[in-house]
Formats: sequence, C-alpha cells, structure tokens
Amino acid sequence: MLEFAKLHGLGNDYIYLNTFDQDLAGYDLAELARRLSDRHFGVGGDGIILIMPSEKAGFRMQVFNADGSEAEMCGNGIRGLVKYAYDRGMTDQTTVSVETGAGTLRVALTVQEGVATAATVDMNSPRLVRREIPMLGEPTGEPVIEQPLEVGGQTFDITCVSMGNPHCVIFVDDVASFNVTGLGPQIENHELFPERTNVEFVSVVDRQRLKMRVWERGSGETLACGTGACAAVVAAVLTDRTERQVQAELLGGELQIEWHEDEHVFMTGPATEVFSGRVNDQVLAPAQK
Repeated sequence: MLEFAKLHGLGNDYIYLNTFDQDLAGYDLAELARRLSDRHFGVGGDGIILIMPSEKAGFRMQVFNADGSEAEMCGNGIRGLVKYAYDRGMTDQTTVSVETGAGTLRVALTVQEGVATAATVDMNSPRLVRREIPMLGEPTGEPVIEQPLEVGGQTFDITCVSMGNPHCVIFVDDVASFNVTGLGPQIENHELFPERTNVEFVSVVDRQRLKMRVWERGSGETLACGTGACAAVVAAVLTDRTERQVQAELLGGELQIEWHEDEHVFMTGPATEVFSGRVNDQVLAPAQK
C-alpha cells in the first residue's frame, strides 16, 4: 500500500506522496499519476506530487499531471508541499527552499497555532522570449506580446510567458461565459507549442484585479493555477492593463500576485489539507513495473 495526503490550493488538488518514507522505484510514475488522479476509480486530483530529498534545497518536488505527463512546476502545489512538510515536522523552518523542474524556489509560510495555512512563493523571473516559452516561429529572441493566433475559426491576440512552464494568455471581455473547454485544448495542443501550453483566459476588472479561468496542460480546466495567475499578471503588465500588484480571482478563490521591479514574481495564497490515507495494492497493481 502507498500512503498519501490530499491537499489543494484554491481547489487545485494534488495527491502527495512522501518518498522520504516510502520507495516508489517499483512504479511507473506516469501510470501511477493516471490511476491515482482518476476521480471515480482513484483518489481523485489534478495530478500527483512527489516530496523528495534534494542535494541543493530543503526538498525536491516532482509533479505529474492527471494524464501522466510531467510538469516542471506547480504554483499551488508547491505551497501544499511546504505545508505538508512543516505540519509533519519534516522542517521547523518557515522559509523553505524547494528544488523544482523550473529551478529552486523559496517559499515563506504563514503559520497559525502551529499549522501552516498559506504561503508566499518567490516564483523567480518570467521568461518572455519566444524560444524560452518554448514557442516556434520567428523572431526566436523576441517576446510574444499580443500576436495573432488563429484557432477554431477565430483569431485571438496572445501574450506568452514562461514561469518555468509555458503559458499562453488571452484577454477576453467576459471570461465567465467564454468557451474555455472548447478552445483550451485546441490551444494547448497547437503546433506552435512544441511542449504544449497552459492557457489563461482573462478579464480585466480594473488595474488591480483580474478574473480568469485556466486550461491546464495535461489536466484540463482546473479551479486554480498558481503559475497561470503569475503569467496572467505579467501579461497584463506588459500590455498596460494593470499595475504590478494584482488580485487574481480564479474559480477556486483568489491569489495575490506581485511582479517586483527586480523582475521576480511573488505569489501568495492558501494551502489546505483535505485528508490522508492508504491506497490498496489492487488499485496500484497496473502501475507497478
């Protein structure tokens, strides 16, 4: 049996597996993610997150989406990882470094009565040039800001940002009624994005507030996306729609995003543990090597 904990950040939920206490070497991790993420036959979640030892940071995070693909980073997920570690006594530090596929990030916890309730993550600097998104086309060394993209018989102005993972941001008049589930997968899998992309559909409320929905690469529409909120704010600043400190309203709740003058993006939001348990070997068997 495997022990797990289910945590979420604004409804963006993940199954956490602690590799300090259990060995996952006998599992196909992509298949394990698909099995456990299934909301009918598994635990249910947007993916799995492995909590691992690191030689360069306090912890290492490995993320697999619900479809089994590996993600470089997860903004909501990293808050949950540090909460998991702090609440279980794996660290007594309230500022923790985490090694990710997008680099090493620092996470500062908010602790109330001995329990971590929220966190601020230094998401490092966004990458803006086309080849770093990554995105095909020319010029490779220039940003992609409000460039036209034709999809589904429509043309959209897109602004692309990498927060260690790729994002395509589209500003729309009414995000609540927008066809996210129809256009999201088409843009995710568009030939311009060799590693696929996350897609943010964003409405500007005012210069300090955005409303947005996210189609996540490998998971579909989710209730929240931390890296997506950061990308949306960067795109909004680049197109002079907002100031640098913005409240991003997602389906699952709100994140505070600030793009500092030193180019680092800071994200603040909650982290919540829902339950923990063990998965039966019968469910795990198809994922064993």
